[in-house]
This record gives sequence, C-alpha cells and structure tokens, in this order.
Amino acid sequence: MENEIVSGHGEAMWRQCAAFHGHVCPGLALGYAATRLAMATLREDNRADDEELVAVVENDACFVDAVQVLTGCTFGKGNFFHKDYGKIALTLFSRRSGRGVRVSLKGDILAQSPEHAQLLKKVMSGQADAAERARFQELHAQRTREILEADPEHLFLATFVEAPVPERARMEPSAPCPRCGEPTMPSKMVSGPSGLLCRGCAESVPSRQDEPSA
Repeated sequence: MENEIVSGHGEAMWRQCAAFHGHVCPGLALGYAATRLAMATLREDNRADDEELVAVVENDACFVDAVQVLTGCTFGKGNFFHKDYGKIALTLFSRRSGRGVRVSLKGDILAQSPEHAQLLKKVMSGQADAAERARFQELHAQRTREILEADPEHLFLATFVEAPVPERARMEPSAPCPRCGEPTMPSKMVSGPSGLLCRGCAESVPSRQDEPSA
C-alpha cells in the first residue's frame, strides 16, 4: 500500500496528505517530495500555525494539496498563492529567516511511458474498459512509489530566491458594491463605468465598445 512506503515521522505526514486529498497519486507524491525538500532547505521543521511560512505554487493540481498539509499555508490564512503557470514548482518563504527557496521538477526525469500516457488519455476521455482502468491504476501506483522512494534532490532543483517575502494577509472592513450591494473588500474592487465595483459586477458590465450604438 502506497501509504506504507514512507517510514517514521514521514509516514504520518504522508497519510495526512493522502487523507486530505482523498487518494494517493503521483501528483500528490510530487507535492509531498517538493515540500519536504523546500522545508529542509529552509531548515523549517514545523508547519505554519499562522503566517510563519508563505507558499507560492505554480499549478492547481494534486501537487498543491500536499503543500497545504505540510506547510500549513492556505488561502484562508492569506499565506498561499497560486500562479497559473502549469509548472510542477513551489516557492516557499520563511518569515522567521526572511529566506525563500524555489523547488522545481527537473526536465523529463518523470516522463510517462508510452503505455501510461496512452492509458491516461483513454481513462480521462471515459473510453477505457475495466482492464485498462486496472492497468492504469497499477502504473499510477508504481509511479507514486517511485517518487516516494526517490531522493527529492534527484527529482527537484532547489534554488534560493532573492524576491522579498510576500506581505502579510490584508484585513480591512468590507463595503457594499454600488451595483450588487454585496459586502466586498475595497482593495479588491475595480474601476467600472460608474465608479468602483466588485470584480463580478465589473466583469458583467459591457465595455463601451460592446454597447449598442444609438
């Protein structure tokens, strides 16, 4: 069972990641390995109770759930940021030391086999039969084991970053949007044709070039 691959204290953390995510998979294992490497590089042993750590992830897949569990960085705390780059990468900052490290997957080190890639397409499209789905799960579990058993430094490149630590989460009283009346953080409002609006309303207001001519 994949949960048993990681031993000692790491096993408990891996189980927490799997429980939070709902299943085990290569993406979750990559997030686990990348986060462990980032925290070790920064010499951070504990997850953030508040905003002691700040995480910036570059994908929105399984990878990020392990990051949240291991670091304690979440959207709700305001110390978890997403950049939609589609990369298997994490930048972790420590407010205690003022340092940051970016951990990114090396090249094609984990390129899928032709069989795995073909089965993934069939499973995702709903065209795989029972035998193909079973074989896919077998290959998926094998890939997960390979990641968990590998030295994270073999999988990822860790480099210190010069960027400043992101600002702490902003707290401010809400104000009603002039259009919909819903309470909104003023700093998140944007300029609309008739003044500041929440982004939802601003996006639904036609631009002048879209307005019908008289």
